[in-house]
Amino acid sequence: MSRALATTFNTEPRILPQGLDPMRLPRHVAVIMDGNGRWARQRGLPRMMGHRAGVEALKRTLRLCNDWGVGALTAYAFSTENWSRPGEEVTFLMTLFERVLARELEALEREQVRIRFLGELEELPEGLQRLIADATDRTAMNTGIHFNVCTNYGSRRELVRAAQRLACQVAAGTLAPQQIDEAAFAAELHTAGEDDPDLLIRTSGEQRLSNFLLWQLAYAELHLTDVLWPDFDAGALERALLDYQGRQRRFGGVQTQP
Repeated sequence: MSRALATTFNTEPRILPQGLDPMRLPRHVAVIMDGNGRWARQRGLPRMMGHRAGVEALKRTLRLCNDWGVGALTAYAFSTENWSRPGEEVTFLMTLFERVLARELEALEREQVRIRFLGELEELPEGLQRLIADATDRTAMNTGIHFNVCTNYGSRRELVRAAQRLACQVAAGTLAPQQIDEAAFAAELHTAGEDDPDLLIRTSGEQRLSNFLLWQLAYAELHLTDVLWPDFDAGALERALLDYQGRQRRFGGVQTQP
C-alpha cells in the first residue's frame, strides 16, 4: 500500500495511510475496548489471556494514534460497574494494570506521551495509586499525545460529583447560580482541560455508551465495529478514521452549500 507522510507532536516524519487527510484527523479519539473475553473464548483460552491481548491492542492503538497525528486518546479501561465481576478477574486486572504501567512508563516518557488516569482513583489498590501518581507527575510536561485511561470511571457518578462541587461553591457564596454554565460544569469533570472527543470507537459489535463520557460525547461521531478489541489493528483504526472523515459534522446546524 502506498503511503503519505504526516507529522506528529514529536516533529518526526510519520507514515499516514493513503486516503486519510492529515488536516481532517480527529483531535481526540475515545475507545470502548470490548471483546477481550469473547476473543479468549473463541480460542479456548482463559479470559485473563484476552485481557493480556487487549493490553497489547491498546499499546498498538496508542502508538498508531501518536504516529498518525491524533492529539488525544481516551480509553475505557475499568468502569465503576466492573467491580461486580468475579473477584479473581478483578484482582488480575488490578495486578495487570500495575505491571503494565511499571513496565511501560519509561517508553511513555521516551515517546513524550502525557498520561492521565480519570476516575475515582482513591478506591484503587494503594500500590496502583502510587504508580498512577508517579506516572502522571513524570509525564505531565510531555508534548506528545494525551493518553487518558479511565479507571474506576463512571460517567453518571462523574456528573453527580461535578454538580455537588458546584453546589458547595454556591453554598459557600463563592459562586452565583447564574454563573453555572457549560464551561463551569465541564471544569469540574475528570476531563477538565481536554477537548471533547471527536470520535468514539466501540469494538465487538456492541452499540451502547455503557456509562462512558456521557457529557463529553455529546457531538462525537460513533464508529461501531464487529472487530474484537484484541484484534483491533492498524487496518481497523484506519477504517475508523476514514469513516470519521466521511461524516458531515454540523453540530446541530445546516450543511452550507459550496
